[in-house]
Amino acid sequence: MHSQNASEETKNRSKTTSFGYRTVLEQDKESLVKDVFDSVASKYDLMNDATSLGVHRLWKDSFVSILKPGKSGPMRCIDVAGGTGDIALRILDYARENYADRETTVEVADINGQMLKEGYRNFKKTMYHNTPQISFHEANAQLLPPSQFQDDTYDLYTIAFGIRNCTSIPDVLKEAYRVLKPGGTFACLEFSKVEHPLLSTIYDQYSFTMIPLLGTILAGDRDSYQYLVESIRRFPPQDEFARMIREAGFATGKDVDGGAWRNLWGGIACIHTGVKA
Repeated sequence: MHSQNASEETKNRSKTTSFGYRTVLEQDKESLVKDVFDSVASKYDLMNDATSLGVHRLWKDSFVSILKPGKSGPMRCIDVAGGTGDIALRILDYARENYADRETTVEVADINGQMLKEGYRNFKKTMYHNTPQISFHEANAQLLPPSQFQDDTYDLYTIAFGIRNCTSIPDVLKEAYRVLKPGGTFACLEFSKVEHPLLSTIYDQYSFTMIPLLGTILAGDRDSYQYLVESIRRFPPQDEFARMIREAGFATGKDVDGGAWRNLWGGIACIHTGVKA
Protein backbone atom coordinates (compact mmCIF):
# COMPACT_ATOMS: atom_id res chain seq x y z
CA MET A 1 0.00 0.00 0.00
CA HIS A 2 2.83 2.34 0.97
CA SER A 3 4.66 1.71 -2.32
CA GLN A 4 1.43 2.37 -4.26
CA ASN A 5 1.06 5.76 -2.53
CA ALA A 6 4.70 6.53 -3.20
CA SER A 7 4.36 5.72 -6.90
CA GLU A 8 1.19 7.84 -7.06
CA GLU A 9 3.11 10.74 -5.52
CA THR A 10 5.97 10.27 -7.98
CA LYS A 11 3.50 10.25 -10.88
CA ASN A 12 1.84 13.46 -9.66
CA ARG A 13 5.21 15.09 -9.12
CA SER A 14 6.29 14.24 -12.64
CA LYS A 15 3.22 15.70 -14.43
CA THR A 16 4.33 18.42 -16.80
CA THR A 17 2.78 21.44 -18.45
CA SER A 18 3.94 24.29 -20.67
CA PHE A 19 5.46 27.54 -19.46
CA GLY A 20 5.80 29.37 -22.75
CA TYR A 21 7.90 27.05 -24.89
CA ARG A 22 9.47 25.39 -21.87
CA THR A 23 8.11 22.20 -20.34
CA VAL A 24 7.92 22.45 -16.54
CA LEU A 25 6.49 20.41 -13.69
CA GLU A 26 2.85 21.27 -13.02
CA GLN A 27 3.56 22.22 -9.41
CA ASP A 28 6.23 24.73 -10.56
CA LYS A 29 4.16 26.64 -13.10
CA GLU A 30 2.12 28.62 -10.59
CA SER A 31 5.18 30.18 -8.94
CA LEU A 32 6.80 30.86 -12.33
CA VAL A 33 3.67 32.68 -13.53
CA LYS A 34 3.50 34.55 -10.20
CA ASP A 35 7.07 35.78 -10.74
CA VAL A 36 6.11 37.04 -14.21
CA PHE A 37 3.14 39.03 -12.93
CA ASP A 38 4.96 40.31 -9.83
CA SER A 39 7.53 41.66 -12.26
CA VAL A 40 5.11 43.27 -14.72
CA ALA A 41 2.27 44.39 -12.38
CA SER A 42 3.19 48.07 -12.07
CA LYS A 43 3.74 48.44 -15.83
CA TYR A 44 1.03 46.02 -16.96
CA ASP A 45 -1.44 48.53 -18.43
CA LEU A 46 1.34 50.63 -19.99
CA MET A 47 2.83 47.54 -21.61
CA ASN A 48 -0.56 46.38 -22.90
CA ASP A 49 -0.98 49.75 -24.56
CA ALA A 50 2.49 49.65 -26.08
CA THR A 51 2.48 46.03 -27.27
CA SER A 52 -1.02 46.13 -28.77
CA LEU A 53 -0.78 49.80 -29.90
CA GLY A 54 -3.79 50.43 -27.65
CA VAL A 55 -5.92 47.84 -29.43
CA HIS A 56 -6.41 45.75 -26.24
CA ARG A 57 -8.72 48.53 -25.02
CA LEU A 58 -10.95 48.13 -28.09
CA TRP A 59 -11.02 44.34 -27.61
CA LYS A 60 -12.03 44.73 -23.96
CA ASP A 61 -14.72 47.26 -24.92
CA SER A 62 -16.08 44.77 -27.50
CA PHE A 63 -15.97 41.96 -24.95
CA VAL A 64 -18.09 43.84 -22.42
CA SER A 65 -20.50 45.36 -24.96
CA ILE A 66 -21.27 41.87 -26.38
CA LEU A 67 -22.19 40.73 -22.86
CA LYS A 68 -24.44 43.78 -22.20
CA PRO A 69 -24.19 43.70 -18.38
CA GLY A 70 -27.22 45.28 -16.74
CA LYS A 71 -29.56 44.79 -19.69
CA SER A 72 -31.77 42.32 -17.81
CA GLY A 73 -31.40 44.04 -14.45
CA PRO A 74 -28.61 44.09 -11.87
CA MET A 75 -26.12 41.21 -12.14
CA ARG A 76 -23.73 39.55 -9.78
CA CYS A 77 -20.45 39.19 -11.66
CA ILE A 78 -17.09 37.58 -10.97
CA ASP A 79 -14.04 38.66 -12.96
CA VAL A 80 -11.25 36.11 -12.59
CA ALA A 81 -7.57 36.86 -13.24
CA GLY A 82 -8.85 40.44 -13.34
CA GLY A 83 -6.20 41.99 -11.08
CA THR A 84 -5.88 45.46 -12.57
CA GLY A 85 -9.66 45.87 -12.63
CA ASP A 86 -10.04 47.04 -16.23
CA ILE A 87 -12.77 44.53 -17.12
CA ALA A 88 -14.60 45.13 -13.82
CA LEU A 89 -14.60 48.88 -14.45
CA ARG A 90 -15.94 48.40 -17.96
CA ILE A 91 -18.75 46.15 -16.67
CA LEU A 92 -19.83 48.68 -14.03
CA ASP A 93 -19.58 51.63 -16.42
CA TYR A 94 -21.51 49.80 -19.14
CA ALA A 95 -24.35 48.87 -16.77
CA ARG A 96 -24.54 52.42 -15.37
CA GLU A 97 -24.22 54.31 -18.65
CA ASN A 98 -26.54 52.12 -20.72
CA TYR A 99 -29.12 50.94 -18.20
CA ALA A 100 -28.82 53.37 -15.27
CA ASP A 101 -27.83 50.34 -13.22
CA ARG A 102 -25.95 51.05 -9.98
CA GLU A 103 -26.69 47.67 -8.36
CA THR A 104 -24.58 45.35 -10.56
CA THR A 105 -21.58 44.09 -8.58
CA VAL A 106 -18.20 42.67 -9.63
CA GLU A 107 -15.95 40.56 -7.44
CA VAL A 108 -12.42 40.58 -8.83
CA ALA A 109 -10.41 37.43 -8.11
CA ASP A 110 -6.72 37.11 -8.93
CA ILE A 111 -3.98 34.80 -7.68
CA ASN A 112 -1.47 37.65 -7.71
CA GLY A 113 -1.48 40.14 -4.85
CA GLN A 114 0.62 42.70 -6.75
CA MET A 115 -1.90 42.80 -9.61
CA LEU A 116 -4.76 43.22 -7.11
CA LYS A 117 -2.95 46.17 -5.51
CA GLU A 118 -2.82 47.82 -8.93
CA GLY A 119 -6.55 47.20 -9.38
CA TYR A 120 -7.40 48.59 -5.96
CA ARG A 121 -5.29 51.69 -6.69
CA ASN A 122 -6.99 52.12 -10.08
CA PHE A 123 -10.46 51.91 -8.52
CA LYS A 124 -9.59 54.62 -5.97
CA LYS A 125 -9.88 57.03 -8.91
CA THR A 126 -13.46 55.94 -9.67
CA MET A 127 -16.92 56.52 -8.23
CA TYR A 128 -17.11 52.83 -7.28
CA HIS A 129 -14.35 52.97 -4.66
CA ASN A 130 -15.64 52.01 -1.21
CA THR A 131 -19.03 50.93 -2.58
CA PRO A 132 -20.57 47.44 -2.50
CA GLN A 133 -20.25 47.33 -6.31
CA ILE A 134 -16.60 46.26 -6.31
CA SER A 135 -14.41 43.97 -4.22
CA PHE A 136 -10.96 42.38 -4.66
CA HIS A 137 -10.00 38.87 -3.57
CA GLU A 138 -6.76 36.90 -3.76
CA ALA A 139 -7.85 33.50 -5.08
CA ASN A 140 -6.78 30.75 -7.47
CA ALA A 141 -9.00 30.37 -10.57
CA GLN A 142 -8.50 26.58 -10.41
CA LEU A 143 -9.79 26.29 -6.87
CA LEU A 144 -11.91 29.24 -5.76
CA PRO A 145 -12.54 28.91 -1.98
CA PRO A 146 -16.11 27.48 -1.82
CA SER A 147 -16.88 29.34 1.42
CA GLN A 148 -16.27 32.65 -0.36
CA PHE A 149 -17.30 31.74 -3.92
CA GLN A 150 -20.33 29.55 -3.46
CA ASP A 151 -22.06 27.22 -5.93
CA ASP A 152 -24.71 28.72 -8.24
CA THR A 153 -23.97 32.32 -7.23
CA TYR A 154 -23.02 34.45 -10.25
CA ASP A 155 -24.90 35.63 -13.34
CA LEU A 156 -21.68 36.34 -15.26
CA TYR A 157 -18.14 34.94 -15.07
CA THR A 158 -15.49 36.79 -17.07
CA ILE A 159 -11.81 36.01 -17.59
CA ALA A 160 -9.75 38.17 -19.96
CA PHE A 161 -6.22 37.29 -21.09
CA GLY A 162 -5.78 35.13 -18.00
CA ILE A 163 -6.84 31.55 -18.63
CA ARG A 164 -3.77 30.68 -20.70
CA ASN A 165 -1.56 31.41 -17.68
CA CYS A 166 -3.36 28.83 -15.52
CA THR A 167 -1.81 25.40 -15.01
CA SER A 168 -5.04 23.48 -15.72
CA ILE A 169 -7.59 25.05 -18.06
CA PRO A 170 -10.14 22.24 -17.41
CA ASP A 171 -9.97 22.98 -13.66
CA VAL A 172 -10.63 26.67 -14.29
CA LEU A 173 -13.64 25.82 -16.48
CA LYS A 174 -14.96 23.38 -13.87
CA GLU A 175 -14.81 26.09 -11.20
CA ALA A 176 -16.48 28.60 -13.52
CA TYR A 177 -19.31 26.13 -14.04
CA ARG A 178 -19.61 25.54 -10.29
CA VAL A 179 -19.94 29.19 -9.24
CA LEU A 180 -22.31 30.28 -12.03
CA LYS A 181 -26.07 30.14 -11.58
CA PRO A 182 -28.00 27.90 -13.99
CA GLY A 183 -28.46 30.11 -17.06
CA GLY A 184 -25.36 32.12 -16.13
CA THR A 185 -22.79 33.08 -18.77
CA PHE A 186 -19.11 32.12 -18.96
CA ALA A 187 -17.17 34.61 -21.09
CA CYS A 188 -13.49 34.42 -21.95
CA LEU A 189 -11.41 36.92 -23.93
CA GLU A 190 -8.09 35.41 -24.96
CA PHE A 191 -5.45 35.52 -27.64
CA SER A 192 -6.10 32.83 -30.20
CA LYS A 193 -5.13 31.36 -33.57
CA VAL A 194 -4.80 33.79 -36.46
CA GLU A 195 -6.54 32.17 -39.40
CA HIS A 196 -5.18 34.22 -42.33
CA PRO A 197 -1.66 33.00 -43.29
CA LEU A 198 -0.25 36.44 -44.20
CA LEU A 199 -1.66 38.12 -41.08
CA SER A 200 -0.33 35.19 -39.03
CA THR A 201 3.21 35.70 -40.42
CA ILE A 202 3.17 39.46 -39.80
CA TYR A 203 1.76 38.96 -36.31
CA ASP A 204 4.40 36.35 -35.42
CA GLN A 205 7.23 38.60 -36.60
CA TYR A 206 5.87 41.54 -34.60
CA SER A 207 5.22 39.43 -31.49
CA PHE A 208 8.59 37.74 -31.28
CA THR A 209 10.69 40.82 -32.07
CA MET A 210 8.82 43.92 -30.87
CA ILE A 211 7.05 42.68 -27.71
CA PRO A 212 10.16 41.38 -25.88
CA LEU A 213 12.03 44.52 -27.04
CA LEU A 214 9.29 46.78 -25.62
CA GLY A 215 9.42 44.68 -22.44
CA THR A 216 13.13 45.50 -22.15
CA ILE A 217 12.68 49.23 -22.86
CA LEU A 218 9.53 49.99 -20.85
CA ALA A 219 9.57 47.42 -18.06
CA GLY A 220 13.24 46.37 -17.93
CA ASP A 221 12.06 42.78 -18.29
CA ARG A 222 12.55 40.92 -21.55
CA ASP A 223 12.02 37.40 -20.18
CA SER A 224 8.50 37.96 -18.84
CA TYR A 225 7.32 39.35 -22.16
CA GLN A 226 9.03 36.55 -24.07
CA TYR A 227 7.02 34.12 -21.89
CA LEU A 228 3.76 36.01 -22.55
CA VAL A 229 4.30 35.81 -26.33
CA GLU A 230 5.13 32.09 -26.16
CA SER A 231 2.14 31.34 -23.91
CA ILE A 232 -0.19 32.74 -26.59
CA ARG A 233 1.18 30.24 -29.12
CA ARG A 234 0.64 27.34 -26.72
CA PHE A 235 -3.03 28.16 -26.11
CA PRO A 236 -5.54 25.83 -27.83
CA PRO A 237 -7.07 27.06 -31.12
CA GLN A 238 -10.69 28.21 -31.23
CA ASP A 239 -12.44 24.89 -31.92
CA GLU A 240 -10.37 22.98 -29.37
CA PHE A 241 -11.03 25.53 -26.61
CA ALA A 242 -14.76 25.54 -27.47
CA ARG A 243 -14.76 21.76 -27.02
CA MET A 244 -13.12 22.14 -23.59
CA ILE A 245 -15.83 24.63 -22.60
CA ARG A 246 -18.53 22.12 -23.61
CA GLU A 247 -16.76 19.30 -21.78
CA ALA A 248 -17.03 21.41 -18.61
CA GLY A 249 -20.83 21.33 -19.06
CA PHE A 250 -21.53 24.61 -20.86
CA ALA A 251 -23.79 24.98 -23.88
CA THR A 252 -22.16 26.89 -26.76
CA GLY A 253 -23.04 27.91 -30.27
CA LYS A 254 -21.76 26.01 -33.32
CA ASP A 255 -18.01 25.71 -33.88
CA VAL A 256 -17.75 28.70 -36.20
CA ASP A 257 -16.80 32.35 -35.90
CA GLY A 258 -20.00 34.04 -34.72
CA GLY A 259 -21.13 30.82 -33.00
CA ALA A 260 -19.17 29.36 -30.09
CA TRP A 261 -16.62 32.16 -30.50
CA ARG A 262 -16.13 35.56 -32.11
CA ASN A 263 -12.77 36.38 -33.64
CA LEU A 264 -11.37 39.87 -33.18
CA TRP A 265 -8.83 41.15 -35.69
CA GLY A 266 -8.71 37.87 -37.63
CA GLY A 267 -8.33 35.71 -34.54
CA ILE A 268 -5.47 37.60 -32.85
CA ALA A 269 -7.95 37.75 -29.98
CA CYS A 270 -11.17 35.82 -29.54
CA ILE A 271 -14.27 35.92 -27.34
CA HIS A 272 -15.65 32.54 -26.20
CA THR A 273 -18.99 32.22 -24.42
CA GLY A 274 -20.93 29.37 -22.88
CA VAL A 275 -24.11 29.11 -20.84
CA LYS A 276 -24.53 26.94 -17.76
CA ALA A 277 -27.37 24.52 -18.37
